[in-house]
Amino acid sequence: MKRAVLIIGLSLLCISCHFRPRAAWVTTTDGDVWHEQSELIAASVDTIPSVDVTILTEKRQQQIDGFGACFNELGWISLSKLAPESRENIMEELFFPDFGANFNICRMPVGANDFSRDWYSYNETDSDFVMSDFTIANDVQTLIPFIKNAQKYNPDLKIWASPWCPPSWMKYNKHYASAYTDETVDPKYRNGLPKEDVGREGTDMFIQDSLYLQAYALYFSKFISAYKEKGIPVFAVMPQNEFNSAQVFPSCCWKSSSLAHFIGRYLGPEMKKQGVEILFGTVERANEALVDTVLTDPEAAKYVTGVGFQWAGKGAVNGIHKRYPDMKLYQSEQECGNGRNDWEGAFHSWDLMRTYFNGGVSAYMYWNISLEKGGISRWGWAQNSLVVVDPATESYVFTPEYYVLKHLSHYVSPDAYKVATKGNYNNLLAFVNHDGSVVVVVANENDMSQKLKIRIEGRVYQPVLPAHSITTLFVD
Repeated sequence: MKRAVLIIGLSLLCISCHFRPRAAWVTTTDGDVWHEQSELIAASVDTIPSVDVTILTEKRQQQIDGFGACFNELGWISLSKLAPESRENIMEELFFPDFGANFNICRMPVGANDFSRDWYSYNETDSDFVMSDFTIANDVQTLIPFIKNAQKYNPDLKIWASPWCPPSWMKYNKHYASAYTDETVDPKYRNGLPKEDVGREGTDMFIQDSLYLQAYALYFSKFISAYKEKGIPVFAVMPQNEFNSAQVFPSCCWKSSSLAHFIGRYLGPEMKKQGVEILFGTVERANEALVDTVLTDPEAAKYVTGVGFQWAGKGAVNGIHKRYPDMKLYQSEQECGNGRNDWEGAFHSWDLMRTYFNGGVSAYMYWNISLEKGGISRWGWAQNSLVVVDPATESYVFTPEYYVLKHLSHYVSPDAYKVATKGNYNNLLAFVNHDGSVVVVVANENDMSQKLKIRIEGRVYQPVLPAHSITTLFVD
């Protein structure tokens, strides 16, 4: 009997020194993009009473819908310049569940956007209010094969869509663009819009006439039906990308009150027939009143199930989340960088993710999936991407921003919850998956490595964070 007690005592002593379970530990630095460290063994909190941060696993915040990016025409064109095997390796890495990036929710344009081959809409026949000439023939060459290729790896991939511009004849200036390109711009990037036809924030560029509004709602409905026939269900739409921004590429300014009118009386009823949700946005201004205008409109509010924010819109997320705690909020487009795809851009991505998730969003969308080297759009804007393709050598690389995003998207499962933390160290995000596993993503932006003591329930983990790194601690 005394012998048995001694064995139990030794076992307890062992547990107090090395408390199970163990944790996976992955680090990304500029020189080592995905380094799987040796298994990290936790110690009992009784042996390390002072910690840098405590993960409050029971203090759950918003539920996570997932991660993804946007299907753009230039993305598919870049991937098409690779050997088929290389392209499939990329798509598998991005979309196959529980494998790489694990993308499960993505965006697509309705018609042309700034990373299309050129301007187009689904119906450029002037005054065709019944949409008899509606066609998605352009997309059969680019967007549809892009999305179908992703569906091959994740058949449950969720897609939402938004227009950058309506058919040009539905705008007062009868042009796809809203801003002028002057003579200093390379001729191949000019849009031909006369100076007198530019748009301005706080005005309506869409013709505010019931005939046009009803036709535009029908345009959305035709889009939903056409894509459904191709085996691509779209679960939600946003009525206008960046409705405050007059751009040299496809764009259209709206007043928020006009969008509320359009949603409540035209788009909402049409999408209800299709069984499609309406998310308001995309909101690119730190102006909560723009969102309030729609969410407090009695007709529009009946149809709006969420709000999408991007760029400066991040400044409105927290306030909207506090006033509408049950409203689904999305980060709809990550800031796009400068085409350099460097480590500085990767840390900016991390700062954006931390800002948005701490503000209350449930989903995070990167922008360009893939671009050719240099990342220049049809309208002359160099941007970053998750994959960079070099057509000359038929080679590709995943960028630093890809690996930073993968730290979250690979380990944080759909239906996970973001959880609160407590302590002196706050450059991190923490989540609890539906199976109870805990994900802690932490950054060290300093010039020196740093040992961090992280408490998760009764255990303390002590990873050493390399300088200028992003690290994930995954506790199963």
